Amino acid sequence: MTRTDASPSRHALVTGGGSGIGEAIALALVAAGMRVTIVGRRLEVLQAVAAPYPDGMHAVQADVADAASVAAAFVAAKARFGPVEVLVNNAGQAHSAPFAKTDAALWQQMLAVNLTGTFHCTQAALPDMVAARWGRVVNVVSTAGLVGYAYVAAYCAAKHGVVGLTRSLAMEYAKKGVTVNAVCPGYTETDILRDSIANVMAKTGRTEEQARAEFASGNPQGRIVQPAEVADTVRWLCGDGASAMTGQAIAVSGGEVMH
Repeated sequence: MTRTDASPSRHALVTGGGSGIGEAIALALVAAGMRVTIVGRRLEVLQAVAAPYPDGMHAVQADVADAASVAAAFVAAKARFGPVEVLVNNAGQAHSAPFAKTDAALWQQMLAVNLTGTFHCTQAALPDMVAARWGRVVNVVSTAGLVGYAYVAAYCAAKHGVVGLTRSLAMEYAKKGVTVNAVCPGYTETDILRDSIANVMAKTGRTEEQARAEFASGNPQGRIVQPAEVADTVRWLCGDGASAMTGQAIAVSGGEVMH
């Protein structure tokens, strides 16, 4: 018997689930009937998101860049809701700097959070998925994983790495019941975007409205993507209806990037 998308037996783990896109994804998956563990570094923020769903959402503190922290988080998640069947690697950071001023610390930080964090969590999740012969891995990347942008070389390199990892794992696990895909949002209404707007204002003297308009102008629809739009794409990829989708990098960007 095939389970439906809303099967309560499915356990999803969402990293960076305390705000922005991660929070929207967690709420979308709970609404679809899944039990969700949200993971992040700020436990109080995670607990505030999970509190309205005492039977459907669980908050666990972890740093995805640290393998031991990830391992402990998966132990806690499994103790509450059983094996993780759906993994959404959403945790990420974005910092900008001209390449000539990108030091080794910034480079390593971008790789550690955006790429190595995805590696740690996926390695922790895959054995149970393979054992069950059913699993979904969705990596929330960015259009920066598909094209280049100036002044974010380290971030782009890390995100391109996640797309490459996605494609390799999709091939490796194609016959094991596990799909691996990437969702690549354009500029989305998140804390990262708000920080970027503040940075533009500080460096250029532009108003918030002017800075926001500049980010929106890259989207052919002339607007900022909303977290719920990204979450709905992720929710679909996590269901049975997307079983033939694997190795894909789907841009949610109003047509800014077409692949």
